[in-house]
Amino acid sequence: MSSSNPIRLSRRGFAIGMAGLTLTAACGNGVGNSNAATIDARVDATLTEMYSRYPNTVEIAEKANGMLVMPLITEAGFVFGGGYGRGALRINGATVDYYSAVKGTAGLQVGAQQYAHVLFFMTQDALNDFRRSSGWTAGADIGYVVSDQGDSLSTNTTTLRSPVLAAVFGQAGLQIGATVDGTKYTRIIP
Repeated sequence: MSSSNPIRLSRRGFAIGMAGLTLTAACGNGVGNSNAATIDARVDATLTEMYSRYPNTVEIAEKANGMLVMPLITEAGFVFGGGYGRGALRINGATVDYYSAVKGTAGLQVGAQQYAHVLFFMTQDALNDFRRSSGWTAGADIGYVVSDQGDSLSTNTTTLRSPVLAAVFGQAGLQIGATVDGTKYTRIIP
């Protein structure tokens, strides 16, 4: 091929390349080292960081029926992308189940990022729906108490009435706009 001809990338080649990029991102996420003790230690560290950086989350945690803590989500993408992470569901401070989070994205995006997030289940019905589901997907109806820009939002009575609240924090990387919308959570055995 001469240097004046552009390299053509087929759809299959692009898909394989994106799968490799997502797999590489997932490997950096500790996928191969995901026993229960490791996940629990990461969850503890994530909660400590969240409470110290965003004190408003302490009150929310005290009122929540349960919390899903995802210590590290790694996302990567170039037009199409994906993300992956593992975490734990805590009820009354104790881990009751472990979950994986998978996210697929499409649209104008380039780069990679890592962040943590915590879902607060503010009603027993929301927690029960999550636990009964074979693959619960976060929707646009989730209220955010820590924005994707790291700003702490107020926890007024309107916010606290939302059935599920989310805190997204600790972003590192080149993408912006980390959210939990469209993330699918599935129970796992670490």
